[in-house]
Order: sequence, then structure tokens, then C-alpha cells
Amino acid sequence: MAIRPLGEHRFGSKSTDLKLSIVEGYLKAFTTALRRKYPALWYIDAFAGTGERTVKHDARPADMFAEAVEERIEARRGSALIALKPIPAFDRLIFMDIRARHCKALERLRAEYPDRQIDVIKGDANDIIEQIVRARRWSGTRAVILLDPYGMHVDWATLEAIRKTEAMDVWYLVSLEGLWRQASIDPAKLTAKKREAITRMVGTDDWQTAWYGPKSAQGTLDLGIEETRRTASVDDIADYFLGRLRSLFPTVLKPLRLKNKGGAPAFALFFAMSNPDPKATRVATRIASQILKSGMASHV
Repeated sequence: MAIRPLGEHRFGSKSTDLKLSIVEGYLKAFTTALRRKYPALWYIDAFAGTGERTVKHDARPADMFAEAVEERIEARRGSALIALKPIPAFDRLIFMDIRARHCKALERLRAEYPDRQIDVIKGDANDIIEQIVRARRWSGTRAVILLDPYGMHVDWATLEAIRKTEAMDVWYLVSLEGLWRQASIDPAKLTAKKREAITRMVGTDDWQTAWYGPKSAQGTLDLGIEETRRTASVDDIADYFLGRLRSLFPTVLKPLRLKNKGGAPAFALFFAMSNPDPKATRVATRIASQILKSGMASHV
């Protein structure tokens, strides 16, 4: 399907397509399952971008097997466009982004759907989510919120606010490579800024003892000071974050690990539920588990 360009926003890889397909599958199942049960279904996209992503296909010279191919730019649906398509539809959609250019593209997208209730909000997602949570009683509303941040830009306090609603299902793409880079191997290189960034994201400073340990059994210097280093692997960091989420949300599924452009496992896509009701948990867990399992099978 051809997509009219809303604004160039190049990012992602095959893992991005997989992530979006998983989210799309859940949104369809969510609105179908809950349409008759709740008067208001919302979708919240905390880092909505332009609503689409553009993919560059490089030119290729002719060879004995194929003709030459010119460079082309392909527009693909982003999360905001995907969220507009489920049937039954969401009653309200909130798209936010900190970048003015992205918000202008989202405004153009909103103009194409004059019959839909769509809010486009420019600003820091952490602040906006806090305001949305405080401004509403959530008993008659259920929502899906997508946290697909630029790096490590979701604060733990934001997750706590989401949890308190008991009404939001969360898809959260966590940057393991971001945490890995900030957590320097040598603790002497852990600047105050790096420590603050990690603590703000994971909600505690005990990662310092969880991720760091003695450099070796013979790591004692002449001065009697034991030398330490980061001992946690990327897998350890992913497991640690899973534990942190499970300490907050009633339900958190094992994440889908996604690769970066270079093929290295760099992200973890988590699903979490803020609603503690066992019946709601069973339904959402069954749907999300099936979708994640299909993603894992296709991502081997």
C-alpha cells in the first residue's frame, strides 16, 4: 500500500518492522476484546515521530543476473498510522513528540482524519504522561501505551505513574545498548551524569552492586583496595530490567530481544500490564504471549 509522505524520518531495520507488526497485532486484538466492555479505549504514543518511517534503498548497478536499480525512498507506516487502522477503532489517540518537525507531520496526519479524536502534544513524554494520568479517572477507560523512546528517555517515575492507573497495557522498547554504553566497564569512568541516567531509568541505584564486582580473584592492589569492573553481560542487564519491571507491574512477560542494524541484540521489547484484575490479566497475557512467540519464531 502506498503511503503519502508525512515527513522524512529515517530509522530502524528489519527489527523495527517486526516490532511494529507485534504492536499492530496487539492493538487489533485489544480493541476487539474490549470494545463492548469499556466506554473509552485510548492509544498513547509517547515518541510518535512523524507517523511513518522512510527507508532508503540503495542503487545497484546492473550485472549478468539483473538490471540496474535506481536509488529510491520508501515510506512505511509508523506506529501512529498503524494505531489509526484497527477495527474496532480507538476512541482517542494521543501522539506526542519533543521535536517540532515531528509534531507538524503528526498535525498533518490528524487533518486527514477529521472524524477521529486525535491529540498531538509537543513536549517531554515523561511530563506529558504524568499530566494525562493526573487529569483523568481511569475506571471506565482502558489504554495501550507505546514507549519507544529516543535512547533512555523514559523515567522510572513515568512507569510508576502508568502503573497507578491500573488501566494501561504497556509496550516498552528498552535500549539495552544504551544501558550498556552508559555503564562503563571501568567504574572510574562512570561519571555522575551516567550514573544519574541509569538510576533515573531503572528507578534505583542498586544496579551498581548488581552489575559490578571484583575484577578477578587476584584483584587486590597493594593499597588493599579491591579493583572492580562491570561483570554484567547484556543478558544480565536485560534480566535485571525484567526484574525491575516485575517489581512494579502485576504482569510482565519475558521480552523479545531485537537486533540493531549490525545484527547485535540491542533492544528488548517488553509487555507489561498495570491492571491487576486476574481475568483481564489472563486475556491480555494470552494475546500478548501468542504475538511475542510468533515474533520470536520469526526472529531466530
